[in-house]
Amino acid sequence: QVQLVESGGGLVQAGGSLRLSCAASGRTWSTYAMGWFRQAPGKEREFVAAIRWSGDYTYYAGSVKGRCTISRDNPKNTVYLQMNSLKPEDTAVYYCAVDQSSVDVTTSHSYDYWGQGTQVTVSS
Repeated sequence: QVQLVESGGGLVQAGGSLRLSCAASGRTWSTYAMGWFRQAPGKEREFVAAIRWSGDYTYYAGSVKGRCTISRDNPKNTVYLQMNSLKPEDTAVYYCAVDQSSVDVTTSHSYDYWGQGTQVTVSS
């Protein structure tokens, strides 16, 4: 089992920044990638960004590319999502997830463990 704890969400004005963190514990040695997804009210969960646990491979949704940066700290088993130039449409619950299946890091079906989510609200 892998446990994930997210932090860093909150309320921010449009144009502002937030940094989300996700700390993993437990059986993390099989991690292929970690990712961030988000779900807004009434909408399906969507991919935001992902990073492989080895090598310099990152993946971004088109809606956040250029505004968000995903990074990792392997010794701390922690992944970060730096979000800049936030927009009201970025408002959602953001979920961290661990992929140990290596199917497709941009799809939720590839992920095996999920955090509880952290709320991000961007006011206009």
